[in-house]
Amino acid sequence: MKAQIKPRQWLVLIDYLFYVLLVAALVCFLYYLYTFKSTVTLYLPFLLQAAGTTLMISVVSMALATIFGLLVVLCRLSGSAVLRWIAIIYIEVVRGTPTLVQLLLWGFGIGTFFSELGFDPYRIAFQVMTVLQSNSLVSPIFNFIFYGVIGLSFNYGAYLTEVFRTGIELVHKGQSEAALSLGMGSSQTLRRIVMPQAIRITIPPFTNYFITLIQDSALLSIIGVAELQLAVSSFAYPQTDANTKFLIFILGALFYLALCYPLTLVARYLERSLGKGYS
Repeated sequence: MKAQIKPRQWLVLIDYLFYVLLVAALVCFLYYLYTFKSTVTLYLPFLLQAAGTTLMISVVSMALATIFGLLVVLCRLSGSAVLRWIAIIYIEVVRGTPTLVQLLLWGFGIGTFFSELGFDPYRIAFQVMTVLQSNSLVSPIFNFIFYGVIGLSFNYGAYLTEVFRTGIELVHKGQSEAALSLGMGSSQTLRRIVMPQAIRITIPPFTNYFITLIQDSALLSIIGVAELQLAVSSFAYPQTDANTKFLIFILGALFYLALCYPLTLVARYLERSLGKGYS
């Protein structure tokens, strides 16, 4: 009689086949890059520098978005009806309009408006940064970077507000009531009881939004920020050879993958580890 292959063995064979195909695909891709090694060597340093700019913009934007989100969530949960409505209007308007439109508004609308008033916030920031850095690291196109960062921060602050609000509201109200009954004040209860648990809940979605922000930073190319997407486009579009143009776009995608994939692993790890406390 012929030996029958059990279903479990079929799954093992499929797994081995998958890894064999994965290795083969990786080898083919590396050979593809090797055939264009001169092009890769030529553009790689510039794309690496642009990727650094993208990372810097994303980190600063996420930090400011976190500040926006924390301030707005305090207004959203406050006892003042005026502050609650201001927070609600901000959240709904920002989440209900395209990010690209908001960035254009910040880059060419609000920036021009402040300039006509004779008050440019970016000039103040530029002067402070050039003093701190001895005029060596700040780009002359800092005005576009400034309004691009503010636009991304303003946009993602609305999304983080809802993340923070959800985290705070998921903390059982009985814990706050118990803390108040023990003599803690409202601010002390929020700082020592509610926020530590809310932060634990919000870390995984916060990481996911950071990944999305890195990807959305490509939209800043539309207002002239010299980040990764603008560098890729400026190198690729003038090319007359389709293969070279395709290769440059592939390199740009690899840089975005290199920036985002580690954060994806962090987000998955946090979801598993932090989720154990609520299972």
